[in-house]
Amino acid sequence: MIKPSIYISLLTSSMLAHAQLPLSVTSPDGQITVKLEKQQNQLVYSVNYGNQEFLQQSQLGLNTNLGDFSQSLKYKSHTTASVNESYKLHNAKVSEVNYTANTLKAQFENQEGKVLGVEFNVSDSDVAFRYQISGAETDTRIKVLAEYSAFNLPDNATTFISPQALPETGWMQTKPSYEEPYTFNEALGTPSANGVGYTFPALFKNSDKGWLLISETGVDSHYVGSKLSEGTKDGVYRISFPQAGENNGIGATYAAMAMPATTPWRTITLGTSLKPIVESTVAFDLVKPLYQASQEYKMGRSTWSWIVWQDPSINYDDQIKFIDLAASLNFEYVLIDNWWDKNIGRERMAELVKYANGKGVDVILWYNSNGWWNDAPQTPQNRMNSAPARRNEMTWLQSIGVKGLKVDFFGGDKQETIKLYEDILTDANQYGLVITFHGSTIPRGWERMYPNFVTSEAVLASENLVFHQNSLDLHAYNATILPFTRNAIGAMDFAPVFLNKRLSQDQTVGTTRKTTDTFELATGVLYQSPVQHFGLTPNNLEEQPKFVIDTLKAMPTVWDETRYIAGQPGQDATIARRHLQTWWVAAINGENKAKRFDIDLPMLAGKKITLLFDKKDGSAGTKQVTVSNSGKLTLNLLAQGGALIIGR
Repeated sequence: MIKPSIYISLLTSSMLAHAQLPLSVTSPDGQITVKLEKQQNQLVYSVNYGNQEFLQQSQLGLNTNLGDFSQSLKYKSHTTASVNESYKLHNAKVSEVNYTANTLKAQFENQEGKVLGVEFNVSDSDVAFRYQISGAETDTRIKVLAEYSAFNLPDNATTFISPQALPETGWMQTKPSYEEPYTFNEALGTPSANGVGYTFPALFKNSDKGWLLISETGVDSHYVGSKLSEGTKDGVYRISFPQAGENNGIGATYAAMAMPATTPWRTITLGTSLKPIVESTVAFDLVKPLYQASQEYKMGRSTWSWIVWQDPSINYDDQIKFIDLAASLNFEYVLIDNWWDKNIGRERMAELVKYANGKGVDVILWYNSNGWWNDAPQTPQNRMNSAPARRNEMTWLQSIGVKGLKVDFFGGDKQETIKLYEDILTDANQYGLVITFHGSTIPRGWERMYPNFVTSEAVLASENLVFHQNSLDLHAYNATILPFTRNAIGAMDFAPVFLNKRLSQDQTVGTTRKTTDTFELATGVLYQSPVQHFGLTPNNLEEQPKFVIDTLKAMPTVWDETRYIAGQPGQDATIARRHLQTWWVAAINGENKAKRFDIDLPMLAGKKITLLFDKKDGSAGTKQVTVSNSGKLTLNLLAQGGALIIGR
């Protein structure tokens, strides 16, 4: 077992307080350089990769009730150091991480004599920064009213970013919930769909020089969840706080903290290709667990009747069918969705959990997060939004053997709402419950911060494939964007893998799937979520060939290693993930034309592998193939098709 360890070596100290700006810090490999200086009386930073500019001079600073920290800041001191930390993850895209970075901490004094610290961590693929604020002994608390942190993109950069939704819009006024489609290669400064900025993560293509992904991590109950502002015509995007109408108008839009205060990290992952973005662990590198796990939590796969069979399936008999399906597939969980309290009832739910446990399957139950911040009628309601109700409910859940909850319909990023996420997670840990969030915000390092957190939706997820034919028509295209955006920063509960042609219970009505069966199987690996909810139905056991069922039985959901192999947003994506000694390589084609291309698999060079491929009719085929000694393998993908490679 790797034990957490941190090694810090002091390189420069505040003895150099007389030193003048600019200051700089480079990555351990020397490729990334961050420069900190003053421009027009403002503190600014810039980021270069090699000799290429990835962020031009971008403003830093805060505005608070204790004073302004954006203008006329006086340099005080700085230190630089190196950091090397090893840690383990049990629920992510990698299991062991060795984080190495160089740091720069600089202190500045504002006109009121209060101190703003700016801290940069620079690794070989990531730049991260945050602020520390300190003042007099009488300064015991602070309100951060605005953050001026900016990201000034180079000319000719383009965007792959998701617009922020307006508050109390969408179905039953449940937005914002990070479910807007991404722009595709759009010009900088193009107005967003709703005029209120963009959600994290935000992907930018730096012309032909490379890529950068901007996000944040370390957000807990002490701060708000942030987003990007509208971009200027010059390509400047700034940190923006929640809208007043979020959470039904309840709670402030600013952050309130005790002094001295530290903000969350703003992260920038960059490189000449998408490889560092797919493989980055920066969301976890910069955070620590906020509490110890009360037990060892189980990750795994889950059946879910609602995603295809919808509300009518939330009854005792249909849930028996999906428990049996989970048992037949060796899945760990079954998810029982909304209205279970009315359609099954608490007494029969206890019987259902006992039946599932007897089959070796654990139960996850759905809950509505709220009682008053949207109009979603689904129940159970008013059980998760207050500590007394929540703890009473969790006591009952623990007594009948429930192992997890899916909590839905949040609608905002105010500090008030972030605290609710944290409170649910913290209480659930005391009752041995894993937590999935839906209709929710993105995870911001939460896999490491909260050991019983497993996944969040925060994406235009698979329920839309059932609701709208247009979503199914664009399914393959959108699937090639998500590995490089939303899923790059944390677990994503998309709920993949549909093998029915018509997405309804009787398969005579409903939306029609355009993707191949192998494409669908590949998304079970392409999308990373430590508890993966599958779009499978009982008929799939009889209709699919044995090798497909065997593949599903063996498919992992937690990984020891993840590698970018190939791909571009909107075109195709190939990602390799290793579980123990076995590599699973998922490839998908997002375009409406067949493709043939070579991929490099050095870890499987000269090895015999199992290849699942597209047959002409869109069903899955399988064969044994030997990868060349150079590690090259040729793939043939149908339009909206895929491939899945398994080897060791």
